[in-house]
Amino acid sequence: MSRQIEFAGKSGARYRYTAMEEDRFLPPAGANFVIAELTDDGATVVYAGETDNLANQSWKPKLDAARKKHPAAKVLTRLNVTRAMREAERTDLIEQHQPPMNRENRA
Repeated sequence: MSRQIEFAGKSGARYRYTAMEEDRFLPPAGANFVIAELTDDGATVVYAGETDNLANQSWKPKLDAARKKHPAAKVLTRLNVTRAMREAERTDLIEQHQPPMNRENRA
């Protein structure tokens, strides 16, 4: 059962992400990912990222770090083939949601 959640960017664009089952086969495809706390009140973005290869699990260290402060954090993905599109979407989400782990990386 995949849960889909829509996130709005600062531009007003809406992006639909799917909750990922971490132990399932992941495609070796480019994707955006969001690490978020999911509650009955909605989703709070903790980190927004992108990867050239979802299967290489480059998102895993960020998820592990997020869970130290946000134990219920989940990773959600959205396949997005071109790097330019992934970067634009990532930036749009960061500008709107101001995820705490993205702010830490700027320091």
